[in-house]
Amino acid sequence: MKCKTTKDYYRTSLKKKIKVRYITNITKDNLHYCKDLMKFFGEIRHLEGLKANFSVSESEYLASSTINQESDQPKLIEQIIYSNVKDIVEQQKYVFESFWDRAILGEQRIKEIEEGKTFGKTEIIQIPSKTKELFINLVNSAKEEILLLLPTTNAFLRENSMGIMNTLKIKSINENIRIQVLTPTNDAVNKILLDLGLDSGNNKNNFILTPFEFRSDQINVSSVTILVVDKRESLVIEKIDDTKDNILDAMGLATYSTSIPTVLSYVNIFDGLSKQLNLYEQLKIHGKMQDEFINIASHELRTPTQAVLAYSELLESHPEKREEMIQVIKRNALRLQRLTEDILDVTRIESKTLKIHKEKFDIKSLLSSVVNDHKNNIEKDGHGEYGGVRIFYNDLSQKICFVEADSQRITQTISNLLDNAIKFTKEKESKGGDIYITTEEITKGNNQYVVIRIKDTGIGIDKDILPRLFTKFATNSAKGTGLGLFICKSIIEAHGGQIWAENNDKDGNAGAAFAFSLPLDK
Repeated sequence: MKCKTTKDYYRTSLKKKIKVRYITNITKDNLHYCKDLMKFFGEIRHLEGLKANFSVSESEYLASSTINQESDQPKLIEQIIYSNVKDIVEQQKYVFESFWDRAILGEQRIKEIEEGKTFGKTEIIQIPSKTKELFINLVNSAKEEILLLLPTTNAFLRENSMGIMNTLKIKSINENIRIQVLTPTNDAVNKILLDLGLDSGNNKNNFILTPFEFRSDQINVSSVTILVVDKRESLVIEKIDDTKDNILDAMGLATYSTSIPTVLSYVNIFDGLSKQLNLYEQLKIHGKMQDEFINIASHELRTPTQAVLAYSELLESHPEKREEMIQVIKRNALRLQRLTEDILDVTRIESKTLKIHKEKFDIKSLLSSVVNDHKNNIEKDGHGEYGGVRIFYNDLSQKICFVEADSQRITQTISNLLDNAIKFTKEKESKGGDIYITTEEITKGNNQYVVIRIKDTGIGIDKDILPRLFTKFATNSAKGTGLGLFICKSIIEAHGGQIWAENNDKDGNAGAAFAFSLPLDK
């Protein structure tokens, strides 16, 4: 080892025209000097909080203290350490390259300072304990939103053992921070979520948890944990051994970034995966409902078809019962016709070809006519399928209400709602029940509407069906395809109105009430 002046060392380097790479901490205070250095050295990079002060070449190493911090007028220390020992030089070259890879371009840092922009940084973390500490700190530092993807159930269990899930719950409640977690589930995970009150059916307090099945033939989920905080910082952790219970043994390299483009790319990945999972769940539900519809529709088609064929044959053998059998054939033919029309209407609705032929008419007059038709059918039926049901109609305003609508489609809607009310009222008690129909006028903003309510004393709406009552195939009845209310909703909304339903009590034991509104013609 021997000493040499700093000036002599740099003077020699410049004289030989050696290419120099320079790393420093670029700040507002030294910005002018850094720009001058770029004229001489070309390649300058910025590293936040840099403390080291050394130079290294292919064969030499030079180091000195940076500044005498105790002096009122800091001066460069003239004494330096010099070495040309190969092993020392190689070691310091490795140190320099590590700093160089972590540093950002000098031009970028200067632009950040001069234009007030923040480009951020991306860092590779190779020490698991540092990654764990950073993960916890990021979760605790969140101010607005946390996005967390856990690729396996074991990843969830490891994070939970660190108290992360409980921390997320507390932050969502106490700090009003939005939390979104994507994770596969099993019995162990579901028990933890249930204990914490974070099960997928309890998305409250800004906490949204989306479970998914980890199957390669369904959803392609990567093997990395992704954490994004406030759309400003991201931490992506590799999983090298998912069988380990200790998170330090399970994790590999991690990438930490404050670069906005990088962070937003992970936000987009998270959002895309979340939408993919939600779409997959919707497809599963739709597929299940479609299977149920096929079973119901095949039954609905087969039953009246067989009845028509059977009674047609009996008609030839028993002509004395001709009138009775013709009525049965007619009734089943009408069932087939209604089912066919429902399927055609659904096709028109989904293809946006459902035609509405509007005309002005008194909605109350039409309603009275439909109600009277149903009363007559009940009276003719006696104590048969709809026997024993009573219908009461009360006009609260006693005024003529003109609407501009398709009278046939509105008749179809009212008839469908009345048929349902009669059917489910009869199902509750064989002796029948009561149905109450009312009309009233309401005002919303500058518009007036007529509201028609149909309330029954039947079995009520099943709590599992209620959230999707007006969707296709929504039924738990042995009869019906679950298309009628979907068609009613489409018809009413095509007229600028709304339709809704509720149980008359929380348990659904006192029947249900359906209502729809239509704009009044001014």
